[in-house]
Amino acid sequence: MTPALASFQTDSMKHVLEAQQFNKKLIGQVFEMAERMEQVVESGGNDLLRGKVMASVFYTISTRTRLSFEAAMLRLGGKVISTEHPEAFSDTVFASNLEDTVRMVDRYVDVIVLRHPEEGSTERAAKVSRVPVINAGGGGQHPTQALLDLYTIYRAKDGIDGVSVLVMGNLANSRTGRSLCYLLAKYSGVKIWLVSPEELSMRQDIIDYLERHQVSFVQIHGPGEELEQALQQVEVVYQTDLPRDFDYGPTGLSRQAFCINMDMLGLMRKHAIIMHPFPRMDGIAPEVDTDPRAHYFQQITNGLYIRMALLQMILAPETLGKQI
Repeated sequence: MTPALASFQTDSMKHVLEAQQFNKKLIGQVFEMAERMEQVVESGGNDLLRGKVMASVFYTISTRTRLSFEAAMLRLGGKVISTEHPEAFSDTVFASNLEDTVRMVDRYVDVIVLRHPEEGSTERAAKVSRVPVINAGGGGQHPTQALLDLYTIYRAKDGIDGVSVLVMGNLANSRTGRSLCYLLAKYSGVKIWLVSPEELSMRQDIIDYLERHQVSFVQIHGPGEELEQALQQVEVVYQTDLPRDFDYGPTGLSRQAFCINMDMLGLMRKHAIIMHPFPRMDGIAPEVDTDPRAHYFQQITNGLYIRMALLQMILAPETLGKQI
């Protein structure tokens, strides 16, 4: 059971920079608020953030994340200003200009939603910003995506403890898969299967993190009996697509070996769920979309609720114990 709203503590929520900053208690509080936000959307929104302005500053394009955050702010009665590729509209372009951009934008708004490709970019922004900064998927992390992914599992499975999750695809470079592992490691009895071509294996930092937190995990690097047995056991299959230029790597495995098709679907449990962070190329066959186990469109909806919850917790913590 999640804590009562009156007990919310939001000190650690000034910024949202990485998945590791969320402990189990805070995740539960975010989830309870997200459930309330479902009701807010159904009722047509509210004005809890009236007078607040959000800036979405995206150095790399992401249609889903940007629109999700902007819709979340508007549903709560706030306003939005936004830009993509701000460096393209400046006379001089230097990496150090990120700090100057943040110092400029924070004069206009109450929160900055930032997507920047460099490692440590959101931490740099947070150090100079006068307003909260939310990492919208840059620098190897995507904490709000990880929260909505975990929320999707939570709602479908009525909890996280003891869940079994297969994460498949481009694990070396998946911000979403990496961030999800950080969050899953906070729960007890979780088991994770990491499935990828060997050359795209999960990086060592995540492996070390799972080991430190005593999370049971197995690595699989191709089709075969081990993968088939895993698919028959797991409750969640979290798919990420391979890079566009990956076909037959050194191991000789094609893209289709890591694609969820009808054959692979036939191995899965009746009540398993299939997830994908999008954008999708060929990681999931289109005919899988109509199967009731396909939850990736629900993920998109859940993203709205989670981001609404985070925006309210950051910008209007005084309203958390009130009826919304």
